[in-house]
Amino acid sequence: MKKFLVVVDMQKDFVDGALGTKEACGIVPAAVKKISDFEGEIFVTFDTHFENYMETAEGSKLPVPHCIKDTEGWQLDNDIAQALSSKNFTAVEKYTFGSVKLPELIKKAADGEDFTVELIGLCTDICVISNALIIKASFPEMPIAVDEKCCAGVTPEKHNAAIETMKSCQIDIL
Repeated sequence: MKKFLVVVDMQKDFVDGALGTKEACGIVPAAVKKISDFEGEIFVTFDTHFENYMETAEGSKLPVPHCIKDTEGWQLDNDIAQALSSKNFTAVEKYTFGSVKLPELIKKAADGEDFTVELIGLCTDICVISNALIIKASFPEMPIAVDEKCCAGVTPEKHNAAIETMKSCQIDIL
């Protein structure tokens, strides 16, 4: 059985930048350990926006420019980048909360074999849950899990709510 790890948006702007939180900073060591210890294929999502972010639908509802492509904030957190430096991984730019391309890449990498998917990253209540639900909907018979110790939400309350919602949707919480 193949094993896939999806590292969701562990970018500087979400860790300690424009939208960073102490909770996001706090999960970095656990995420680094998870990445370092993982034996399988890794996908890394990059929340990706452009200079016109404030003119987009998302920008009108979240008026905080972040993850503008090729800026410092768009880059991976330094510790996460270091952990990934010794791993082969597939980078996946996404322009909204969830990536519809990610299931296609997972299916191709699985090459007809059964697999598991584990997700970690930021933010639990926005991009982690969006990608977990897209993957679960795409592969309802495959085990999909989220390691809650390697995730942080916009607030602790929203993190917990997202964890409960994913449990309801038959996503395993580690």
